[in-house]
Amino acid sequence: MKARVSEIDGTLSGEMELPVVFNTPIREDIIHKSYVNLLSHNFQKQGRYPNAGEVVSAESRNTGQGIARIARARGEGFPRAGQAAGVAGVRHGRVAHPPESWKNTYKKINKKENKYGLCSSIAATSNKELVERRGHKLGTIGGLPIIVSDDIESLVKTKDLKKALVSLGIGEDLQRVENSKSSSGTRRRRGRKGRSGKSVLIIVDENRKVLDLSGSIRGVDVKSIKDVSVLDTAPGSRPARLTIFSLGAIEKLKLLKLALHYTKEVSSSK
Repeated sequence: MKARVSEIDGTLSGEMELPVVFNTPIREDIIHKSYVNLLSHNFQKQGRYPNAGEVVSAESRNTGQGIARIARARGEGFPRAGQAAGVAGVRHGRVAHPPESWKNTYKKINKKENKYGLCSSIAATSNKELVERRGHKLGTIGGLPIIVSDDIESLVKTKDLKKALVSLGIGEDLQRVENSKSSSGTRRRRGRKGRSGKSVLIIVDENRKVLDLSGSIRGVDVKSIKDVSVLDTAPGSRPARLTIFSLGAIEKLKLLKLALHYTKEVSSSK
């Protein structure tokens, strides 16, 4: 399986053989399972004060009063005396089954299955149909995956990166993300961050200057090949994200041989 190699100005510079990881069968179910597993590592543990809703002097008035036998606050006068208190389902009462901070929120997944999910999500980036189904605007982009020379790794300014992306044919997708920005309504009234879509993911070699530009353009992320995960290649567990690989990142993928075991199984079954 071959792919075209381009310069950062959009000109074609040649072709190269893709690593074996791009031959991994695309399994959306495993991608989803791997995504949920990694996402669960960022869940914030929640809990409640154990005595919340029970710090009150209350007792039942027993029968014969024409009222329910539920515990009621002691004292005289309005507003608290005589109100139901200290139990679940009443005003200012405790929560019946509150979340516990000691519970383990991690989702479990097999190591091989998790690796297969990453390999499958990387292979999906070369599938044009899946990339378009996710909502990306490919415009004049010829083939996938997009492989660019290592010149992209030396960019240090946002304007230079944006110019390179437009030259590679991703300007239409950048505009799509810019139009998707939303920060109005209830979200804004309650102080939440605005949301916007995801555009291109740029995968480069380790310790490159362009990594500092991650997030400087709306929807554009830059990741090192050793740090990339399903959270990056399939946001929301939906494959496949529009992705740019540098030549250095492709060479590292060849050395990793991530999907060699799975591709051998597929070729032998045929």
